[in-house]
Amino acid sequence: MPAPSLRLKRHKRTNKSWADGKQKQKKRPRKEGKINLEEDVAGDSQSLSMFEEDSVEEGSDNESDLQEQRTAGIVDADGDSDSEDILEASNTDQEQELDVKSQTVAKAPASRSSFHSHLEYKLPETEVEDLLKKKWKYQWDVPAFGMPNCKWVGTGECFLEVANMNSDCGLKQRLYKHWLDVCRTSGSNDFHSSPQRFFFSLCNSYRDILHCNKKPFYRKGLKEDSAIMDAYIMHCLNHIFRTRDLVTKNDSKVGKRWENAKDELLGGDEFLDHGFTRPKVLILLPFKSIANRAVNSLIKLTPGAYKVNVEHMSRFSNEFGNHDDEDNVNTNELTGSVKNSNSQKSSKPPDHQALFDGNVDDKFMIGIKFTRKSIKLFSDFYSSDLIVASPLALLKKIEEAKRDKEKDVDYLSSIEVLIIDHADVIAMQNWAFLTSVLEQLNCIPSKQHGTDIMRIRKWYLDGHARFYRQTIVLGCYANPDINASFNRQCVNYQGKVKLICQYKGVLPKVSDQVRQIYQRFDADSVAEADNARLDYFVQKVFPKIKDSDEGGVMLFISSYYEYVRLRNFLKSQNASLCLLGDYAEPRDVTRMRNWFRNGEKKIMLYTERFHFYRRYKIGGVRNLIVYSLPERKEFFPEVVNMLEGADDMTCTVLFSQFDQLQLERIVGTASARRMITSEKARPGHGHEIQWERSTLKELQQKTILRKFNNPGDLNYPSFLVVFTNNRVVRYTRELTNVGAAGSIYEVAVTGPQAVQVTVKPSKLAFKNVGDRLRYTVTFVARKGASLTDRSGFGAIVWRNAQHQVRSPVAFSWMQL
Repeated sequence: MPAPSLRLKRHKRTNKSWADGKQKQKKRPRKEGKINLEEDVAGDSQSLSMFEEDSVEEGSDNESDLQEQRTAGIVDADGDSDSEDILEASNTDQEQELDVKSQTVAKAPASRSSFHSHLEYKLPETEVEDLLKKKWKYQWDVPAFGMPNCKWVGTGECFLEVANMNSDCGLKQRLYKHWLDVCRTSGSNDFHSSPQRFFFSLCNSYRDILHCNKKPFYRKGLKEDSAIMDAYIMHCLNHIFRTRDLVTKNDSKVGKRWENAKDELLGGDEFLDHGFTRPKVLILLPFKSIANRAVNSLIKLTPGAYKVNVEHMSRFSNEFGNHDDEDNVNTNELTGSVKNSNSQKSSKPPDHQALFDGNVDDKFMIGIKFTRKSIKLFSDFYSSDLIVASPLALLKKIEEAKRDKEKDVDYLSSIEVLIIDHADVIAMQNWAFLTSVLEQLNCIPSKQHGTDIMRIRKWYLDGHARFYRQTIVLGCYANPDINASFNRQCVNYQGKVKLICQYKGVLPKVSDQVRQIYQRFDADSVAEADNARLDYFVQKVFPKIKDSDEGGVMLFISSYYEYVRLRNFLKSQNASLCLLGDYAEPRDVTRMRNWFRNGEKKIMLYTERFHFYRRYKIGGVRNLIVYSLPERKEFFPEVVNMLEGADDMTCTVLFSQFDQLQLERIVGTASARRMITSEKARPGHGHEIQWERSTLKELQQKTILRKFNNPGDLNYPSFLVVFTNNRVVRYTRELTNVGAAGSIYEVAVTGPQAVQVTVKPSKLAFKNVGDRLRYTVTFVARKGASLTDRSGFGAIVWRNAQHQVRSPVAFSWMQL
């Protein structure tokens, strides 16, 4: 489709514009020129600048603003003059990005800003076809700034290089100077080597970004979280103000040509600077409290010349602030943690308090409009430059538009920068809401909304806007849903950058008293994984639960879909069941917990989303089965440590080769790869993971992967006993009879003189072949014992006339 040409035609305008102001000065008679079909379409529309100062209904005085534009040298509140704005806009095309020399940042073309280079690129149809295939090849990697176990990987050519310490990062000069001042005021003396500087450089590349290891503010990561938020907000401001500068400059050129027009035909691409609608930036957040932080950061980072007045700030504080205490959040400068003034009254973990003690309303939308000297909060969405919303609120708007033809969400048609922050929290809410919103972005609008059609960029008209949209996804972890959206719904022609991390795991936070068994089942595909998991549970796990008289069995489930399937199966088996699922009524929760704790119900189904919102410590758990691994790694030790009982605490984890993302966050990346890629488990087989601490050279985490015949076949366990300030260490093991029926085994113990070792029972009598019996070993460091070495060895041996089972023991003394 050829680019539309612009034939100058004077027609009556219902609103004021820059050109109208010029006409008031000269009072020239209108001249009617020839028109073409495209002009007929545009003739009835409001051919307005998308960045006029204010519309009449917004209550501003346009003529006053126009008069100020015509008056040079008027000083703003921060001492800058209006003429500087005009000069800066006129020199947009001549701005140059300085060379980069000392730190890893994004490279921009020397002659043009990345903003212009990105939006003015003409996308060939061959590239469109390649993008639609959604196959991304990551070709380079660079160590991540400040994250030793992580690296950035990207598609296409590597755009990272060393930066000049005096570089303006690709920012407009006024934004750059103001950001420096803000950083100095906050005590940061090295802005050019700061995390926010680096992350802004990533954003300024206009590539899609997936940052899956951000430490959030509610987990003692306030400094890092705020730095990244400041960076992407500054990127949004830069995009909005560069867009305004371009439109303002073109308005000026068009106005001058109108004065001298004699049916003159202008070049096709020269004045194409509009989208279908005005909003260019969309920020999606999970809660109002986080939106409150984002908007306040946006106001803070906006230079004083652009925020002489912030309208409706009181309303914003009332709706988005904490109603209980306007100053409820205190920052611990030493730890970077956030705590609520009322947090001491709560028994919830600190991270839960920090996240949920604010305004947790998850249905909100607010439009923000920038005029020459003010910021307007709660502006109409079609006159806004930026929209801050929750996925739920946008989804409700989309559904309303589908039901009511008079309504629409066309303000989503021209989004060029999309920020999805705290994606992990949004995933806990419902990721499907967000995928529905992504599907609605950058669609051809259903109506014309007053935009001059002759100024719309060609790639909007071609339906290619989604290939120009930059999407930035931020969270503390990635899961299959987040990865799927990033790979399939983000198709930026510039390419992608994402963070790859190596995890150490969280097993050290799990009680030493808990025996952990990791059982792998195999699935043919991702689509079949859910069915394979349920089949494995039904055939291998449930029969043991059903045959046992013991209660206290908790089934932890990460998704609501799996929860429903498992609930339906257990009900069909008439299982003694209590449910704590995503939508459990508060009046039912206390009753269910009491039933389970008192043994009135044998099995409890417990979902990750319920734990995310409630963070209860469930009493009465004696046997934990992790049906599906949690997305949030911190939940694993929390749930496992709910187990009660000194001698018989077991956690069984089911996983498949498609659970690697969750598994590596729990057991560590290296161990997860071994578990996933090891020899295929035969029916009835699995893997056991035993967490140990090395004692001979240094204290470290070690994961042992061992194949076994069935989950109870633990004939050759090893013991690692570390004495710290606790003089008593206790382990429970299980022995399987591989000898004849009626076999009796007796125990013999060897070890250092400084340790007393007790085994109960000391004799195991098996009735049948394959029977399993458990025993408990207690290691006590003797008081006053002299130690020539800080480590030692021993063994526990079970034997009879035919067989002997030896378990080696390693001892280490730390701080005794």
